[in-house]
Amino acid sequence: MAMRVKWGVLGYARIARNSVIPAICRADNSEFYALASRDQAKLEECRTRFNCPKLYDSYERLLDDPEVQAVYIPLPNSLHKEWSIKAMNRGKHVLCEKPLALNEAECREMIAAATANRVLLMEAFMYRYTDRIKKVQAILADGAIGAVKYINSTFRFYLDRANTIKIQPELGGGSLYDVGCYPVNFVGMVTGKTPESYSAEWVLENGVDVIFSAALRYSDGGIATINSGFNSFREMRSEVIGTEGRLEIPDTFMGEAGTIRLITNDGVKEIPVSQSDRYALEVTDFAAAILSGRKPMLSLDESLRNIGVIERLLKLIHE
Repeated sequence: MAMRVKWGVLGYARIARNSVIPAICRADNSEFYALASRDQAKLEECRTRFNCPKLYDSYERLLDDPEVQAVYIPLPNSLHKEWSIKAMNRGKHVLCEKPLALNEAECREMIAAATANRVLLMEAFMYRYTDRIKKVQAILADGAIGAVKYINSTFRFYLDRANTIKIQPELGGGSLYDVGCYPVNFVGMVTGKTPESYSAEWVLENGVDVIFSAALRYSDGGIATINSGFNSFREMRSEVIGTEGRLEIPDTFMGEAGTIRLITNDGVKEIPVSQSDRYALEVTDFAAAILSGRKPMLSLDESLRNIGVIERLLKLIHE
């Protein structure tokens, strides 16, 4: 097998053109080979900006290209299942934007397709590749804060783009799907467990949640709170509190350099974290998994747990 994976991208979404396609170009084991878009202007922009060898005016035509080995899917949430499965049924490995699916049933269908076609499928939580998160994992594994009792994680920002897919319910819009999935994933990473009970508060506008806050209770007595939103000033931070200390993680989901703070009876320790090219690290890991036949870093079991929590929280709105 070639030592560079040929990538195709379905759609020229903002995250694709500004973050993931440039990351594919930076990854030394990857090649940006093909783009599909129904918008001719976007195809021409991609040709000029990235010198993309293959441009297709339909997703199906890209998937029929035998040279494409891996597909990145930045489509609206409501289309993740459909196009991931179509890609996997053509033997393509799939890196799909978060949330992987809209519910557990969709996620299970996608996992079944990956298994049946013997291809890799991964949810694109790029923040998990940062030095910040690796330091958090190491501190928790070392037992520096004792037994974890409380977790809080927040991701919100002020959404000022009109007609964005983020506020269209039929496309899987809403703050919990869009940015709340990050705190849900962070909490799941720390606990490794599924909550036993859920409670939540929210504000809806045009059929989608623009504020969502929830409390998750675990069988060991631990509690986690998660917060997301579209209608207030940017906030991104997390904290993990245990019996022997507290860990504060500002800019939890970003790749910039900074510090995390460990507070124990011994005092306050500022722990530096280095800048991380999180998108390129994600692409490199996924391509390396394809080339070596191993699994990528994020497991499908974790994705299934993640969307299960989100589905149960969203059901509270409709009860």
